[in-house]
Amino acid sequence: MAAGRDGASSLLTAFVYDRRRDASDDSEKVLNCHEGSYEGFRSAVCRAFDISSEETFVITTTNRQQITSENFGGIVKDKMTFYLLQSVDQSLPSATKERIDFLPHYDTLVKSGMYEYYASEGQNPLPFALAELIDNSLSATSRNAGIRSIQLKLLFDDAQGKPAIAVIDNGRGMTSKQLNNWAVYRLSKFTRQGDVESDHSGYVRPAAVPRSLNSDISYFGVGGKQAVFFVGQSTRMISKPADAQDVHELVLSKEDFEKRERNKEDIYSGFIRNRKPSDSSHIVNDDERFLHNLIMEEKNKESFTAVVVTRVQPEHVHYLKNNFYLWTRQLAHIYHYYIHGPKGNENNLPMKKSGAFNSIDIEISMYEKGKTPKIVNLREIKDDMQTLYIKTAADNFEFKAHVEEEGVVEGVIRYHPFLYDKETYPEDPCFPSRLKEEDDDDECLLIEKGGRGHRPIFECFWNGRLIPYTTVEVFEWCAVPKKIGLAPVECYNRISGVLFTNDKFQVSTNKLTFIDLELKLKDKNTLFTRVVNGQEQRVKIDKEFKLWLKDCNEKYDKQIKFTFLKGIITRTDKPSKRMQSPWATYSAIEWDGKTYKTGQLIKTIKTVPIFYGSILNFFLYGDHDGDVYATGGEVQVALEPQALYDEKKIIRICKLDRFVSDKAVKKYIEEEMAKLPDKLSVSWPEGDELLPDQTRHAGTTIGALRIEILNKKGEAIQKLPGASHGGSKKLLVELKVILHSTDGDKEIISHISHHGGKWPYWFKKMETITKLGNYTLKLQVVLNESNADTYAGRPLPSTVFKFNIIAGKPQKFSIGLLDPPFRVGIPFNIPLSLQDEFGHDASLTDDIIPQLEAGGLTLKYEEIDQGPNYVIKGVTAKGLVNSCQGKKFTLKVILPGLKEESQILKIKLLPGPPCRLNVKPDSNILKIENGTPFPFQIEVVDEVGNITAQPKLIVHCKFSGAPGLPVYIVDCSSAGVNILTGPVLHVQNIKKDQTLKAKIEIPSCKDVPPVEKTIKLLPSSRVARLQIFSMEGETANQIKHQDEISWVAGDVMHNLIFQMYDEIKREITITPALAEKIKVNWTPKISREQLVKGLLPDVKVPTSVNDMRYCQVTFLDEHVSLESAFIVRPLPDDPKHIKCKLKGSNVLQMGEKLQAEIEVMITDQHGNQIQNVASSSLNSLGISGNGLDKTDLKITWQEDTQTFCVTGIRFKPGHPGIKELCFAWHEISHFLRLNVIAGPPAKMILMDWTDLEESVSVINGKELPKPLTIQLCDEWDNPSPEPDVKISLLKSSIIKITPSNRLYKTDENGRAHLGVLSIHAPRGEHTMLLKATYNKTTLECPVIKLNVLPDPNKPVCLNVKYDKKAAFAAGSSFPDFMISVISEDGNIIKNINSGRISMKIWEGDNSETRLSNFTTFGCTQTKDDKDEGFFYFRDKVVPEKVGTFSIQFAYAIDKVNILGSEQIIVEVVPSEPARLMPASLPHTPAVSNAASVGSRTLVKDLSLIIMDEYRNNTGNDLDGKIVAKIKSSTGKDADIPLFQGNTSTVEFPFHKGTVEIEALVLAENSPGRHSTEYILVFEPVIPTLNRYLEPYCLPFMFYNDFKTQQQMATLTKQRDNLVQSIDSYRKLFDTENQLRSELKSQVQEAETKEAHLKAELKKQQIDLPQVNILQHVDSLLKQKLSKQEEIKREPRRTCAIPNYPKGSQDVLGKIAHLAQIEENEAAKVISWHLASDMDCVVTLTTAAARRIFDETKGRQQVLPLDSIYKKNLPDWNRPLPHLRNGKKCFSPLGNPVFARHLLTFPEHQENCQTVFGLILGDTIIVDSLDAANHYRKEVVKIAYCPTLLTREGDRIRSNGKFGGLQNKAPSMDKLRGMVFAAPLPQNYNCLSAQTELLQQYHSAFVRLNKVHAELKEHEQSSNTPDMQKKRRELAEQETNLKLIEEKIGMTPTGCCTKSPLRPEALDVNDGPSPPKRMRREIEKS
Repeated sequence: MAAGRDGASSLLTAFVYDRRRDASDDSEKVLNCHEGSYEGFRSAVCRAFDISSEETFVITTTNRQQITSENFGGIVKDKMTFYLLQSVDQSLPSATKERIDFLPHYDTLVKSGMYEYYASEGQNPLPFALAELIDNSLSATSRNAGIRSIQLKLLFDDAQGKPAIAVIDNGRGMTSKQLNNWAVYRLSKFTRQGDVESDHSGYVRPAAVPRSLNSDISYFGVGGKQAVFFVGQSTRMISKPADAQDVHELVLSKEDFEKRERNKEDIYSGFIRNRKPSDSSHIVNDDERFLHNLIMEEKNKESFTAVVVTRVQPEHVHYLKNNFYLWTRQLAHIYHYYIHGPKGNENNLPMKKSGAFNSIDIEISMYEKGKTPKIVNLREIKDDMQTLYIKTAADNFEFKAHVEEEGVVEGVIRYHPFLYDKETYPEDPCFPSRLKEEDDDDECLLIEKGGRGHRPIFECFWNGRLIPYTTVEVFEWCAVPKKIGLAPVECYNRISGVLFTNDKFQVSTNKLTFIDLELKLKDKNTLFTRVVNGQEQRVKIDKEFKLWLKDCNEKYDKQIKFTFLKGIITRTDKPSKRMQSPWATYSAIEWDGKTYKTGQLIKTIKTVPIFYGSILNFFLYGDHDGDVYATGGEVQVALEPQALYDEKKIIRICKLDRFVSDKAVKKYIEEEMAKLPDKLSVSWPEGDELLPDQTRHAGTTIGALRIEILNKKGEAIQKLPGASHGGSKKLLVELKVILHSTDGDKEIISHISHHGGKWPYWFKKMETITKLGNYTLKLQVVLNESNADTYAGRPLPSTVFKFNIIAGKPQKFSIGLLDPPFRVGIPFNIPLSLQDEFGHDASLTDDIIPQLEAGGLTLKYEEIDQGPNYVIKGVTAKGLVNSCQGKKFTLKVILPGLKEESQILKIKLLPGPPCRLNVKPDSNILKIENGTPFPFQIEVVDEVGNITAQPKLIVHCKFSGAPGLPVYIVDCSSAGVNILTGPVLHVQNIKKDQTLKAKIEIPSCKDVPPVEKTIKLLPSSRVARLQIFSMEGETANQIKHQDEISWVAGDVMHNLIFQMYDEIKREITITPALAEKIKVNWTPKISREQLVKGLLPDVKVPTSVNDMRYCQVTFLDEHVSLESAFIVRPLPDDPKHIKCKLKGSNVLQMGEKLQAEIEVMITDQHGNQIQNVASSSLNSLGISGNGLDKTDLKITWQEDTQTFCVTGIRFKPGHPGIKELCFAWHEISHFLRLNVIAGPPAKMILMDWTDLEESVSVINGKELPKPLTIQLCDEWDNPSPEPDVKISLLKSSIIKITPSNRLYKTDENGRAHLGVLSIHAPRGEHTMLLKATYNKTTLECPVIKLNVLPDPNKPVCLNVKYDKKAAFAAGSSFPDFMISVISEDGNIIKNINSGRISMKIWEGDNSETRLSNFTTFGCTQTKDDKDEGFFYFRDKVVPEKVGTFSIQFAYAIDKVNILGSEQIIVEVVPSEPARLMPASLPHTPAVSNAASVGSRTLVKDLSLIIMDEYRNNTGNDLDGKIVAKIKSSTGKDADIPLFQGNTSTVEFPFHKGTVEIEALVLAENSPGRHSTEYILVFEPVIPTLNRYLEPYCLPFMFYNDFKTQQQMATLTKQRDNLVQSIDSYRKLFDTENQLRSELKSQVQEAETKEAHLKAELKKQQIDLPQVNILQHVDSLLKQKLSKQEEIKREPRRTCAIPNYPKGSQDVLGKIAHLAQIEENEAAKVISWHLASDMDCVVTLTTAAARRIFDETKGRQQVLPLDSIYKKNLPDWNRPLPHLRNGKKCFSPLGNPVFARHLLTFPEHQENCQTVFGLILGDTIIVDSLDAANHYRKEVVKIAYCPTLLTREGDRIRSNGKFGGLQNKAPSMDKLRGMVFAAPLPQNYNCLSAQTELLQQYHSAFVRLNKVHAELKEHEQSSNTPDMQKKRRELAEQETNLKLIEEKIGMTPTGCCTKSPLRPEALDVNDGPSPPKRMRREIEKS
């Protein structure tokens, strides 16, 4: 705040620049002072700048407003910037900075353009952002007296900096304060008031001007800032106001804002630079070098503003550069009327004088580096859309629309006529349509689509400026009429329009769209007037428009008349079948004042090419029957001259040239014939000419070729005659190069040349002909489209060149396949293949000498063979290769002079052929011992010394000097090195040294010299002989080699010895070393010490006589191998065993003889058969066995095998199984096992069905108590395992079995499993018979007797009881209905959920109407209803409508099956008379007291009927009268009108509840107030009726004026219609609201239930996820159920006693099944204790017990509970006897407990406690007998002791007796299943509870989703456009009703009649709900 405002203590802060002189300090000074006056402020300035008081200076604001004492208080504010100047108009020697503040967050500016500008209909919004900047300039220049210059410069020259956009105008400029205001977002001109200086200060709304072209289009304070930050990221505002010295400059940039935010600086502040004009010293950034030029242009400008946008978005730069034409036309369109004036850019107008509009000069320029600047003035653009609309319009229809709040819209509709061949409605050059006329072909549409197509009619301008994204489709008065109008329908598509609005209509801040234009224009209160010559005319705008349109059609449209109809045809040339017919054919047309006939010569236009021809037919699509007018059609033309073209064309008629003459066409035809091509002229401009039959090397260049086509005149031509026809008949030159080969001619090059720019036809040089052979080059003239080489039957010119291609010079080579192997010194050849550069075989010249190189080898060759194949012959290589495997070398072949002169070859060089032998040892005399071999080391080498090898390289060594010497042979073929050795050198009987000779040689290599050696042979001292001996006592018996020795089987041979000798038979002493070399084969363990002593191991003789032992002793050393062997043959021992052998199967059927023989032999202890048994021993063999039948037993002796043969084995009938036979001989015996199986099937038995004589009780529809399993048996009742025996079940036809009866087969065990069958049969006794046949014999089969009982739980019908005499009056209550569900046994089913019982009522007496509409009621059972099984429906409302209704009760058995009662037909009669009502509601009368009777008639033909309160007709038996009178609506009786005859009442007779009033008329000149509402009352007077009847009241309006009465009569009719419509709407919305409430209630209940179940699950430690809940719940359910099944499958104690079928609800079951016990010991002893009662059936009634007694014929014990004296039953929860008053009388042993407390009851707990209290009493269980005795001894001291049971199985009776078998429980297995079952474990119950909760939650969650979806669906249906429209219509009708009632002066209408009574709501959980049906009713409404 300024100093002085708030007292002396206020602090004033000012920023002051001293700019009095050039040398002044550039920086500012900050002044803080407390003075509150101008003098104090001036003194502070003088002190700060050291200015004397005498010095003259001025203090100004940055706007050069001088500060004085007078204005100080109004101008100076805190933190302002001031200048010290010598004078006010002094120029600034240097720039200054002025602090500013602006309010919004910088994102408001930086990102404002990001979201405000968007694309619509494919338009880029960038031009519209630029238009915002131009809007500011238009506003700024609005006060200019002269030219209003606006420049848009695109500075895209990279040499001047980065891209920028500048908008410069010569407007009034801005002061620094105004510039500060510009930066404040949304500071519009309307809010810049008070102390805020505005760039539009003192804003006054401009006066009305034509088209609202007031330049007042920039005042929101938003658009400019949005635009600059949409275009770029920084803006620089430069402005100089008029009469100012300084230029003000403000920079806003995104980068600065972000920097301030990071540095936590004040974002909303900045600086305005104030400088002198043309001062660019502050521009130092190279990216903004262009600013120097812009700032230099400031010189001599009085005022201006420049908006410079930098850091332009790259996509914007790309768009502006590449779419310059597009967006400049868009800007010319936006500002069309500002540039050209209110009339627009009209044609043929005189030059406009300088005025307000033609003074606007908007120039756009774009500067790019290296390019000429693009500069365009928007005034010079002639193809923007508005210009095109104006130029093509033939007439205008001007109008004006007046809306509320001074809104005015001027409109112009223009007509664009159809002219001759096309619509003239202009195409948008920025967005051309896809169909171009130039692209027309034979398939063009015949009927022109309207020129506008689907585009809207009206473009919208606001204050003269286009709003681009808003268009108005059409107004109702200019829309296409539904019926045929004055003008053809297509005329409506030939109009365009434009709307000009003033500023009373809202537009968006970016001026892209209108907010409310179309809504206001289409408001019913909007008034349209036509404007003619500037004057408005109040006429019917729709009629005027249709007349104007008709006039335009007749005056301006130029169409075609078709005459002389020839017929209707089908055109197959059309691809679309729909367009092939019908086509009318005509002979002539009249068009543009001319007549065209068939045969007439014509010329076309706008076809490619242009055609000349004669007319054949005219075609018009459609089934026409005479002359007709049309906008277009088609013409069939024969092209001329026909000798050349012989072609027909069908073109559109609009393509005919209307101005060509016949002479011109004929001249063209004559000239066309002379222009046909004749020959070709070929030249070679670049050399390389191809001569005829020339031979060339492959790849040499041919061409280029220059061709000219010459006609007969020698003129060069490029197209066929008629060149103006375009490209379709151009001439082309085709070049083809054809290769002639043995496979035929091949086209290898084919090119087509078009006419070029430099030469007529040109083919580039050809360098790709590389294949060898004969060629032909052909040049042929062809047609452009078809490539045909003939035209009009004549060949087109051509030229042929023949030439030959041969191979070129060699450029490379390759090495062919060599012939390995390569060996040292062996010559080989190297084949070479030479090619030219294209791979053709070439010849080698003589000057090329091959060179060979290889490292480590010496190479040379003999000659070069230059025959057909180039070969280097006789190549030899020598060098060391290190091994006979050879060595790899790299061989390089060089051909000097070739482009690729060398090739590398990898070869493997092997050693050469053998040349000599190297033998080691080197000594010539060698010594060896006789009997030893001698090894020689042999090496075979080649001439270089390499060890070599080759096939068959066998080295021999021959010995001489003694007979029988061996020959040593060794193979050196593989390695060339080996050891030459062989058999020992052994000379017989050598006594002394002996000399031998050895000759070593290679027989196969004669060129290799042999090597000889001398050998000296010495006698041998090694082992030469081995002998074995057997010692018997002192005698040694020699065992010769291969001797056979017999010995007792299993015995051991002892005392074996051996000896060894040398070759001269000297015994050799056995040393340990020699012993190591001795081996025996009969044992692996040899004692070396025994061998040294000459002892051999003992020999074990085999136990089988068939196993001979071969014993061998070997001596093996490196010199000799000796062996000596003998054979041991075993002999049988003494008899020891009997061996039996069964020759066949050991299986024997019961009663049959064994088919196989039994062979018996006598063996020794080792199983060897004794061979010396005599036949006399036959009687010594005995046979015995359990059950053996010896009748056919026979024993025989078999001499050949020395065995006994036994036959005829048979067993006596008995149990099958393993039977043993005992065979005995002397004291020896043996047992043989035989498998005796059952005999063949003879009967069948039912397994586990013990007593088939008794009937099996089964409940109808239920399963049998046991599965049916059939077992085949033989005649002795043994199970017979016979498979695949077919078994069938025979039964009566009244019995149905599930699974259905089918054929069964036995399995491998002879069993057939029929499974557990369900029986469906009538009540009573039935039988079933099993039937089977085996080997054509029927087996004995059991009969199954069934006692079928009815199912007490199966509902079969509903029993309905009610008062059948009751009357059903409309709206009253039904009598009470009592419903019960009857079971199959005729009893009432109890324990039924009442939610499953429902009552349905529908109109009509058949069930078909129920499908469409019915009402459902739920059961209303109350707490005081004590009758279980009965369900009541009380107080249900009778329908309010009279008629026949049907009632049916239903019981939902499950989700699918529903049991219904018989339908009850009721007649609903009317209730008591309540009111008098008209049969049909009359209109509200509007009458007067005029002379006309019609004007005075109140009602006419009115029928009044007595109705009940629900509007049902009643009172048919009532007679009386109706009194009519008139009352005032206000209660005042003054001026009441009178009836005719001047009476106040009129009476009418009333008969049978009805009265007919023909007319009720007021008296002429009757009294009454004008425009007053009265009530006509019809009051019934019925003497016989004792109750009051409500009279019928009819309000009416009374008028004294006939004319007013007529007007108001119309309004009252409208009111009545509105009242009726509003009532219908309100009923609809009432129903819809009630449905919504019901759905919300259901949602709330479902959510509550879901939340409750979710909490219960959480208590069970089950947490549910947030997503995928159903999947998770399903997974948990699956897991829990799986665990339950696993627990069920675990082994558990079960009761084997079959339970009695519960054929009635009064049957509980057998005692064994009523309870379960967890402890095994307790279960055993209690079950045994109650053994006599376990099979007893417990019933609730004696009748049920008696029925079971009768059904079982007294065999089943029963216990009826109604016959028990219950007072004697023990208290179930009483304490044990040792407890008295909660204290123990003694300390018991053995954990005593009442036996009944160990029982658990699955169901019927109360009844079960009664049963077991009766039979078990106070029986106690303890652990042991000792504990029981102790307990009894102590209890009897104080009280009676009941029976005691122990867990060990003992019992002490209540009388104290114990011991004996009768008081000791047997083991569990001996109870044979007659035991209480074990309950499922606790874990199972926990899982069951969790499973039930999960299932409930699953259902609750599904229902929650369902009701949510239904509510959402309902809300969506409630918010559909149709429902919203109905709500709007209701509101509009209510408003209209209120207005009408106000106009006619009637009392406002109250609430509509209430809705009809709805049915009672049902429980959403148990009964069906009506939402969807009700929703359908709402939608139908």
